[in-house]
Amino acid sequence: MSNIITWAMCATTIGIWCPENDPIVQLPNGKIRGVNHGNYLSFESIPYAEPPIGKNRFEAPKPYSGKWLGIRDATKPSVTCIQWDEFYDKKDLTHGVEDCLLINVYTPSLSSEKPYNVLINIHGGAFMYGNAIEDKIDLLMKNRQLVIVKMNYRLGVMGFLSTADEVITGNFGLKDQRLALEWTKANIAAFNGNPEKMTVIGESAGSTAVHFQMLNKRFENLATSAISFSGTALSDWGIDGHAAEKAVAVAKYLNCPTDSSSSIKKCLQSKDAADIVRTSKEFQKNNIVPYSPSILFSPVVEPKTAQNAFITEKPETIIRNGKSAEIPWLASVMRDEGAIPCAEYMKKDSNGVEIIEQLNERWTELAPINFCLNNVVEDSELPAYTNKLKQQYMGDKRFNAENYFLFQKFCTDVIIENGVKKAWALHKKYTKSPVYGYMYDNPPPSGIGNLLANRSDINFGTAHDSDTSLIFNSESGIAAFPENQQKMSSHFVEMIENFCLTGTLQFGSCKFVENSSKTKGFLAMHITNDSCQSVNADQLP
Repeated sequence: MSNIITWAMCATTIGIWCPENDPIVQLPNGKIRGVNHGNYLSFESIPYAEPPIGKNRFEAPKPYSGKWLGIRDATKPSVTCIQWDEFYDKKDLTHGVEDCLLINVYTPSLSSEKPYNVLINIHGGAFMYGNAIEDKIDLLMKNRQLVIVKMNYRLGVMGFLSTADEVITGNFGLKDQRLALEWTKANIAAFNGNPEKMTVIGESAGSTAVHFQMLNKRFENLATSAISFSGTALSDWGIDGHAAEKAVAVAKYLNCPTDSSSSIKKCLQSKDAADIVRTSKEFQKNNIVPYSPSILFSPVVEPKTAQNAFITEKPETIIRNGKSAEIPWLASVMRDEGAIPCAEYMKKDSNGVEIIEQLNERWTELAPINFCLNNVVEDSELPAYTNKLKQQYMGDKRFNAENYFLFQKFCTDVIIENGVKKAWALHKKYTKSPVYGYMYDNPPPSGIGNLLANRSDINFGTAHDSDTSLIFNSESGIAAFPENQQKMSSHFVEMIENFCLTGTLQFGSCKFVENSSKTKGFLAMHITNDSCQSVNADQLP
């Protein structure tokens, strides 16, 4: 009751000191000062792990142990983890810093009567790029119902390099995320958040990361529900099948000895971080599309003898053996996921011919690497496998502008949709908790496909990020979206809020079906501009 009285006095009395106007939070490490944005308070750049530098490079993260005197400034956005970023508008695509393991917290108030449920967002970016501040939270904070948490984690070669043994175990980015979740569980009450009601969400690689977190039983103690927007650990790019080869290649590029994993690690720990990250470009040479493949380093299955191992079995095996976390999970797919990255093949070369035509001569060479098919079958089987897929999607047709959407359907299925549908089926069969799904099928007037292709004469459909762009990409409210997208934005935001607050899932007036081992088939919501209905997953477009 005293909190209510204080809040009322703050709102009506001139001259009284109000904690909301100069928000200060006490943490075990010391006090931090945030910023009042009007309808929410922000506390940014809070360290949750020891800097992953020097001897801590290529090691599991250690909880931050530092103390500070006085009040630490938490008013500035967090730095970006060092990365090779294909969307960075500079000649050198490397930017960011290595000491970056920071967490951001946004709360409606420090003095409400009841604590707020918590929404934790893991950013996307192909495990290669991105940062905690890029997903805007204004729409989700509008109704002042949730505490929101976002974290940085190590990316690319710094976060996912592995020698496929106990020396450089890999999965450091996933281990960072887990430590950030543990930090949130331990500290969120100080921000008026409820540590017993936490929902974890992510998009793209962040979506896949959420699913990876679910593959560990410990996740049950950290989250009460989860949402994966477009991506699962069962995607072909979910597990890197050539990690050790890449580690050796990185070492060679930097003139490090490669006689043992220990030699590689010791040498790389002495190198400049930016030089290590710049080796990414060496894996993208001799390609027809710039910065492809875009996913160079990703999670691995670690040896059972590895210390602090994140996963030691394949994702499918973990699910089938009932070892994944038992919490309600929503996983989604866009109808035209493959527009990213495949719209880029519709760029025109200097002769005015679409780049896609070059696939006619180089398909068996480029497809295994660019679409991670080399993670699926042995190298000796790749030519037959890639040609089988070509026949399945293209038939006897050529790769060209006229047949582009046949190619995009291949990209949609192989990159995202097949993995999502497989995850739906496996979790429904082998877990006891509810599984939900939807396909979003509502093309915006233009999207990231147009940006990648550098052309406006094609509608690439409901591409990757079409739903989450309506949730996270606005600082000026729903009115910033095209009119036919505003209703969708409202429904998505309400869907997330209700899932966090009540555990129920609904899009507009449509209630999601709760799939379990007792339900027949898998029923997913098919969402279009003017309808939403549950259909069998096999009947989705």
